[in-house]
Amino acid sequence: MNPGELMRTLLVLAVIAVCTGCGTVPNAREFIGSKSFYWRRPSFVGSEGPLTEEQGRRIIARLQQRQKTPTDILDRHLALEQSLSGEPLVLGNKVTLLENGTATYRAMLDAIHGARDTINLQMYIISDGRVGQMFADALIERRQHGVQVNVIYDSLGSMHTSASFFDQLQSHGISVLQYRPINPFEAKLPWSLMHRNHRKMLVVDGRIAFTGGINISEVYASGLRASKASQPPQYWRDTDIQVEGPVVAQFQHLFVDEWRYQKGAPLGSRNYFPHLEPKGTAIVRVIGSVPERFSLIYITLLSAIVNSQTNVHITDAYFAPDRQILHVLEHAARRGVDVRLLLPSQSDEPLVVSAQRSDYEQMLKSGVKIYEWQGKMLHAKTATIDGVWSTVGTSNLDWWSIARDNELNAVILSHSFGDRMDLMFRNDMEGSQPIDLEEWERRGLLERLDETIAWLLEPLL
Repeated sequence: MNPGELMRTLLVLAVIAVCTGCGTVPNAREFIGSKSFYWRRPSFVGSEGPLTEEQGRRIIARLQQRQKTPTDILDRHLALEQSLSGEPLVLGNKVTLLENGTATYRAMLDAIHGARDTINLQMYIISDGRVGQMFADALIERRQHGVQVNVIYDSLGSMHTSASFFDQLQSHGISVLQYRPINPFEAKLPWSLMHRNHRKMLVVDGRIAFTGGINISEVYASGLRASKASQPPQYWRDTDIQVEGPVVAQFQHLFVDEWRYQKGAPLGSRNYFPHLEPKGTAIVRVIGSVPERFSLIYITLLSAIVNSQTNVHITDAYFAPDRQILHVLEHAARRGVDVRLLLPSQSDEPLVVSAQRSDYEQMLKSGVKIYEWQGKMLHAKTATIDGVWSTVGTSNLDWWSIARDNELNAVILSHSFGDRMDLMFRNDMEGSQPIDLEEWERRGLLERLDETIAWLLEPLL
């Protein structure tokens, strides 16, 4: 970063800080270190309603039987997770792992084309290019066949999308809601430029849900075509999940609650919450976070790491956290947990890469293994711990996600899903460069200067 670029960056961040103030990261020790949060046993819900405490104990026991190494993930951590979120663990779900734009867009469009009653779509970015128009055409076609279609997009995230694109949707009878308009005169809520809705979610007929890091954007378009195997991928690497089963109702509740909070048009008398039969064996909890309350997603991940016993594998697009998560990662590695981080080597936000690198030396010395993705952009936000606890969603490990954005993550308890997550992680490591401590200590002065500046600015990232 040259001096001119640095001054422009500092000026922009200073303006943001003056206009919006800095968000705050929750004090994890207050929750994780308090015995009062561990008294409540996990609450389980099946397709026919809540399970008894004894049934819940048997479910945890069955999961523990498959563990090679005993883990507090399934006892101590789940109690804290239950106390904080209040959302039950829902049984009987099928969770399909979707890698990159090709698989995700195909699955989402198949679900849209099959819709019979309702489509609820929420995205941080909806582009008006080829990919965006592909989705617009599918939504319009379903609306013409009587399906109720509701769309929420973030005003800042989609600021480069033309108004005519959303006018096109509305002209065909699709209900469109803009989250916190940039123009304060259009705002229905107290105006805030930096309080954004970073959630990505699609719910079709109340029966199929999607979430993850993928926006509707051209940056994934090159992933729709095969690239030469000898070259690093030129599309954005990202991960989503498709969920079927009783837990889809939790996704639907989040969408409906957001729509009503934003004062959207009446949703109409549609069957948004049909009866949902079991579809698989995965146990899922849906966690939504908002800046008005401490980040449930952040606290949940920290607790899972604290209670890990065998492995912690994290993939993150924007890694610029506070000291709390660095501490728990380093402590886990020192007590023998296999802690691995997969992070980008380049980014659409270069300052974040410098910020993540400012913490490499200390983490490497603690035994944390770090890999940098060599493709164009790593945008996934996933973690798998002890082979049974996994999370996929929209939340990054930077201050913006933790303290300023509405986010959405799904927590999945499943050994088979954990195996798929671990396999995906190992495959991604093949396209990554491991960071060696001795080589890293030999990096140049300018790199160290960039890292120091980025480290000082982390609370604004």
